[in-house]
Amino acid sequence: MSQAIIKVKNLKVIYHQGKPNEVRSLDEVNLEIFPQEYIIIFGPSGCGKSTLLYSMSGLQVPTEGEVEVIGKQLSKMKKKEMVLLHQSGIGMIFQAFYLIPSLTILDNVCLPKVFKGDGMKERKEAGTKLLSRFSISQHYNKFPSQLSGGEKQRVSIARSLINNPELILADEPVGNLDSESAENVLNILKDLNEVDKKTVIMVTHNPEHLRFADRVIYMRDGKIIKEDVRKEKRPEKVSLQEKAAAEIPVSNELRMLMKTFRSLSPQQIGSLLTPYKADQLLSYILSDLNDEQVKSAGESLKKLLFRNLKLTDFTQKLNDQLDNGGAGWNKTRAESFTKRIADILKQADDLNNPDLEKTSQSAALYLKNLFGLKLDEEKKVLFASFLKMRIEDKIDRLGLKKKLDLPLKEGGLGLYKNTADKVSREMEIIKFINYEA
Repeated sequence: MSQAIIKVKNLKVIYHQGKPNEVRSLDEVNLEIFPQEYIIIFGPSGCGKSTLLYSMSGLQVPTEGEVEVIGKQLSKMKKKEMVLLHQSGIGMIFQAFYLIPSLTILDNVCLPKVFKGDGMKERKEAGTKLLSRFSISQHYNKFPSQLSGGEKQRVSIARSLINNPELILADEPVGNLDSESAENVLNILKDLNEVDKKTVIMVTHNPEHLRFADRVIYMRDGKIIKEDVRKEKRPEKVSLQEKAAAEIPVSNELRMLMKTFRSLSPQQIGSLLTPYKADQLLSYILSDLNDEQVKSAGESLKKLLFRNLKLTDFTQKLNDQLDNGGAGWNKTRAESFTKRIADILKQADDLNNPDLEKTSQSAALYLKNLFGLKLDEEKKVLFASFLKMRIEDKIDRLGLKKKLDLPLKEGGLGLYKNTADKVSREMEIIKFINYEA
């Protein structure tokens, strides 16, 4: 039976311990990662995901707990052993690239072999081979300042592989890249996992990246709150429930929705779908409430979606104190949130109109007003046509986003990238709430 390549046990990382400004970056984290898994650690900024990654690499010393990598406890490693681990056991990829500006691209890639003491001929051969693999061999004699962001990250990946490590650890590796370059880098990482059989652990806050993972580890406030298994590579047998879920037929519409809502699994179809809708609505709209406030609001939202609670009563539930069974929100926020929910539910209900032209025009007007889009008559018609394609499941969310982002002369709507992302996400949550198993 295969053993875990990384074991994290009761890990705590506390900054300014015992002081008024104490921060618990990690709090009792336990995790096992097995050979050849592609793990994504996912969560909002400041949740502790990068701290966990650095703890697994040995770059962050924990306050309490233990990390074991490739059969050895990091805390018991001697300096020479730690150096060897970083040279040959772990390849690190960072968001900021960390290329040395005064070295050529080939020399940057070969640098880990220099520290290892390998000869020049061996270094150059290995570096050239990797540059060729990632289609940047033509830049071997250039300097980092002469490359694009995507090219720099490919150089960074080549450097991380030069000593053939078992583990690839990537911290927000596409955070500074445009969407096309990001997709390229993400496909490279997937290829390293599937073809080269490397264990890949990536940190990200972007839900669009989750489709690459075998297993997603969700974090919040320094803790692992749940995990989502997409492809089981651990030695344990898949449970009967998971096998049964895999055999449940999934409609084309649900498959398209699952491209966005990646933690949605087939067993959540039917009676489990409405609570999941409530969770998605909450996570989509809220971010700064504590767990108890969110949990209480979620219970009321589920009742609303099950039609066991009226909108007016829902507002009151949000406004009531936690001790009285409410969510402990203030009145203004409760009313604002209720209106936001009501708008989304109305748009979801409008999708049932068989007149798709009218439906798409209504959705276009709603999204135009919500995001303050400045559209002339030509763009309004084009916008509605794109939404109609999404309503009919002719394109998925990423397809809609691309059409909204493309310049008008290329057949798109010419929105800013961030605006296109927000509009497509809003449309997707509407589609999801409308979905009936």
